[in-house]
Amino acid sequence: MFLIGIVASLIGVAIALAIDWFPVNAASTTEQIDTLYDVLLIVSVPIFVLVMTVAIYSVVRFRARPGDTGDGAPIHGNTRLEVIWVAIPTVIVSILAAYAWIVLDDVEAKQPNELRVVVTGQQFAWKFQYPEYDNLKSNQLYLPKDRPVKFDIKSEDVLHSFWVPSFRLKIDAVPGLTTYIRLTPSRLGKYDIVCAELCGIGHSTMRQYTTVVDEQEFEDWVAEQAEAAQGEGESASSGANTIPDAG
Repeated sequence: MFLIGIVASLIGVAIALAIDWFPVNAASTTEQIDTLYDVLLIVSVPIFVLVMTVAIYSVVRFRARPGDTGDGAPIHGNTRLEVIWVAIPTVIVSILAAYAWIVLDDVEAKQPNELRVVVTGQQFAWKFQYPEYDNLKSNQLYLPKDRPVKFDIKSEDVLHSFWVPSFRLKIDAVPGLTTYIRLTPSRLGKYDIVCAELCGIGHSTMRQYTTVVDEQEFEDWVAEQAEAAQGEGESASSGANTIPDAG
C-alpha cells in the first residue's frame, strides 16, 4: 500500500509541476508566489495520495462480503497514533503558514517612489484614479513598467474582487472599506483585469485591461488624459453659460 502511495505521489507531483497553471508573469513578485504555489503542491499531493490510497485500500480490503450481516470487530482507540496523525499535519500546516506569511510580508512591503492608484469597483466596471496627477480619473488602467504601485481598492455598491491574473495578487473590494495591494509591473503588455467575486447578473462582463508601458509613454498618456478631461470641462462650462435665443 505504501509502495503504491509513494509511486503515485511521485507521479502526481511530477504532473502537477509540469502543468503551466498561470498566465505570463508580469510583476516582479510573481516568481515568489509561483514558487510558494509549487511548494504547496509538492506537500499537498503526497498527503492527498496517501489518504486516498489508505481509504481505497480499506474499502476494498475490509468490505463486507455478500451475505455477511454481522458487526465488525470492536476497535479501541490508539492514543499514540491519534497524537501522531494530529501532530504531523499541525507541524506541516504551521510551517507552510509561516512560509506564506514571509512571502506575503515581502510582497506587501512599502517601496520608494510608489505610484498610488485608487481602484473603484461598481456593477459592472472598474474605475481608476491617479491622486499624484491631480486626481486624474480614467476607465483605463495604465501603469509604468518597473515602478512600484500601491492600489487602494474600494467599492461603490457590493462586494467585488480586483484581480489581475498576470500579477497574481487579488483582493476584495469591500463596501465601506479601503483595502490595498502592492506590486511592481515588470513586463510590457496588456493584461486582463477580472472581478473574482460574484457581484450580480453582469459579473462575467466585469472585465477590463491594464496596460503596462514604459515611463515616458505613461507620462504621455497622463498628459493626453488630462488634456481631454480639461477640454470636456471647458465644453461643459461653455454649454452651461450659453443664453438661449429668445426668438
